[in-house]
Amino acid sequence: MTPDPLPPLRQVIAAHGLAPRRSLGQNFLLDLNLTAKIARIGGGPAGMDLLEVGPGPGGLTRALLAEGARRVLAVEKDARAIPALAEIAAAYPGRLEVVEGDALDGGHLGRLDPPIRIAANLPYNIGTELLVRWLTPPAWPPAWRDMTLMFQREVADRITAAPGSKSYGRLAILAQWRSEARIALTLPPEAFTPPPKVRSAVVHVVALDAPRFPADPGVLQRVTAAAFGQRRKMLRQSLKPLAPDAEDRIRAAGIAPTQRAETVSVEGFCALARAFAP
Repeated sequence: MTPDPLPPLRQVIAAHGLAPRRSLGQNFLLDLNLTAKIARIGGGPAGMDLLEVGPGPGGLTRALLAEGARRVLAVEKDARAIPALAEIAAAYPGRLEVVEGDALDGGHLGRLDPPIRIAANLPYNIGTELLVRWLTPPAWPPAWRDMTLMFQREVADRITAAPGSKSYGRLAILAQWRSEARIALTLPPEAFTPPPKVRSAVVHVVALDAPRFPADPGVLQRVTAAAFGQRRKMLRQSLKPLAPDAEDRIRAAGIAPTQRAETVSVEGFCALARAFAP
């Protein structure tokens, strides 16, 4: 990692009046050793274009650039952070572009060149929605190669959960059907300013070239929504609204109609999606 020529983050926050705002889901990670560790997950950003969401005062941004990122496109909704990010851009000429706006507006990945990584200490209030959007592009493989994302630990557990666990559900199936997802780092509340009420975790998601098992994405989403919408019920009941012969289709997928959603593997749900396809 090359030396960072910029002042400490606490000094940056004080100089620009960047007190974290709860309305924006802001919890700043100020330890540059930790941001460097996050930047190096998955082999580091050297030679890659990166999309960063919610950079705030720029702790992770600085780490990505110092670790050799080819280019960083940082999308920041908080106008107060723009001058601080401009100072980082000046320190790394031609390698940081800052966009003031809402990441939910989309379209940002199209401005980057492969290989592309997404890296973010995601605002807790939009993190899951952004992940679902990135995991459900119109075509697969996606524009991004991998993602290094900070979530509440509870959300990270839902992404990486195995069948039979309390956390297993639609998010796990969505993430694990077409990617490899693992928890790479866990952080305590005191690592942040202000400290959140929950632990946080960094999840590393690597896109697969093709889905693990064949299934239509739309049908798979409908089947998992129905199954986990009534997760305490047996599949023959929860999937009945999808087709009058639901029980026969479940059997055709090689699954017992008396099973509950939380016991069915990703492969099993893909089989159900094929069985319930029009």
